[in-house]
Amino acid sequence: MSLKIGVPSKGRLMDKTFEWFGARGVEMRRDGSEREYSATVAGADGVQAVLLSAGEIPRELAAGRIHLGVTGSDLVREKLADWDEQVTELAPLGFGFADLIIAVPAFWIDVDTLDDLDAAASAFRAAHGHRLRIATKYHRLVREFLRDEGVADYQLVDSQGATEGTVKNLTAEAIADITSTGETLRANHLKILSDGLIHRSQATLFSARAADWSNGARETYEALLATLKVEPPEPL
Repeated sequence: MSLKIGVPSKGRLMDKTFEWFGARGVEMRRDGSEREYSATVAGADGVQAVLLSAGEIPRELAAGRIHLGVTGSDLVREKLADWDEQVTELAPLGFGFADLIIAVPAFWIDVDTLDDLDAAASAFRAAHGHRLRIATKYHRLVREFLRDEGVADYQLVDSQGATEGTVKNLTAEAIADITSTGETLRANHLKILSDGLIHRSQATLFSARAADWSNGARETYEALLATLKVEPPEPL
């Protein structure tokens, strides 16, 4: 039985994942054209690489259809309820850094913290008759964060396109989104709340609790982690 590892299927995440494994003696190379969704693996017997979108990998891990997967820690936490009961975080990979943050219009000079946002949200509802809207693609993470921080008088609205543009387009009053440099936020006249960091994300190697670890998969897993010099945090 081969050990299946889900790898991002395109772009910088795929390239950096291939580099990370290659630097540790496990070479990955995409098969054929970009329409092919598999990769050749050398340096690790019994390992099969499956190319998937980064957003698919958490679900495939949770379903046990792959044994290992590389994806953003933000995506695992957003897409999987009780994520740590479904997957195990094996190793941060040191690339794909991004912060999930809450940002408000830069001209809101009296709003710098979550407490300020909570007060502004109450005032907004009193003035406009509806709750302050926060545009995001990360509903679970944002809702849990704001609940824990005691911010209640708001509504989340789904962002299908560029989240940073929703305030300018008057479809939201604030946003919660991923940023790496902050340049896009500044270009859209937004500022990050001083205590508005929800999650600091990076590409991470995960294992699936629900995968079939019989028929040699466990031994292949242990051999692969030894090659990668990754210490398993707990037994499977």
